[in-house]
Amino acid sequence: MSIRIAIIGAGIMGADHARIVAEDLPGATLQVVCDAAPERARKIAEECGAADVAADPVETIRRSDVDAILIASPDETHAPLSLAAIEAGKPALCEKPLSQSAKECLDVIDAEVSRGRQFVQLGFMRRFDPAYRNMKAMLDDGALGRALMMHNFHRNVEAPPNFTGQMAITNSAPHEFDVARFVLGADFTAISVFQPAGVDASRTGAPVFMVLETDKGQLVNIEINNNAAYGYDVRGELVGEKGSILLNSPTPTRQNGQMMAYERYAPDWRSRFAEAYRLQNKAFLNFVRTGVFPAIASNAWDGYCAALIAEAGVEALRAGERATIAKTNKPPLYNR
Repeated sequence: MSIRIAIIGAGIMGADHARIVAEDLPGATLQVVCDAAPERARKIAEECGAADVAADPVETIRRSDVDAILIASPDETHAPLSLAAIEAGKPALCEKPLSQSAKECLDVIDAEVSRGRQFVQLGFMRRFDPAYRNMKAMLDDGALGRALMMHNFHRNVEAPPNFTGQMAITNSAPHEFDVARFVLGADFTAISVFQPAGVDASRTGAPVFMVLETDKGQLVNIEINNNAAYGYDVRGELVGEKGSILLNSPTPTRQNGQMMAYERYAPDWRSRFAEAYRLQNKAFLNFVRTGVFPAIASNAWDGYCAALIAEAGVEALRAGERATIAKTNKPPLYNR
């Protein structure tokens, strides 16, 4: 029996998810595309063969002809719509962040705990990226020895208007927060945030450099530069006692000409992580079908951890000093 999926939000991410459901997920049906702008929903529905369009997300979640929800609407709607999906008893794949408020994340966690099962798979898709998976596998099988440090950088071509240094911590860095926790199998205990001298933290796309400490004694640094100009570029290196593993540049080709050799970068994240999104959505479909939460996927607890780290990072930037990260006790529901 086909799994009928409703996509909420028909922006860039919603449209991409609609295409994945329609073209790359045998056993799934794109049932509804829901968006506050009917013409945008209709355009995606026609392109991807959706059965229907809608404008009200909560009514869409409650529809009897919808089995599962994919939430790709604006950030501030993620937690409320996740709660609506839990109330309806339907699994949801929610784009990150679950919320920028750790308290709101705890509300989602409480709702799942009260139902005795997980409903929300969170869209930290880098856990499914083959390069990061290989990095984790090398660490887990002992090839690198004990992990000591992890270096990460995340660069975009140009920041959108009003994208501040604080937003680099709350909007961009959570991907790095989550994938570092995943690769290292560790949690963060403290964060320090730095900016180059003379940088105005309120300036659009102001870069930030973070140093985080884990509960296993490792150090993780993260550079976020949303005005790198040359292209979208995400890289990382894991350093262990016996060696290191480096994520290679994602550009597939190198061009030679006019006495130069050069690579072309993508303008955004979609080509770099296309396979990760496909594998993530495939895992979600299997979750809906079997009720078994994917072993490597992010859940509501991981969303809470990312929000808590970001909140501490914003405080560290504001105060100009190291901030500690203190979590509540993890409910047994989220023990892997």
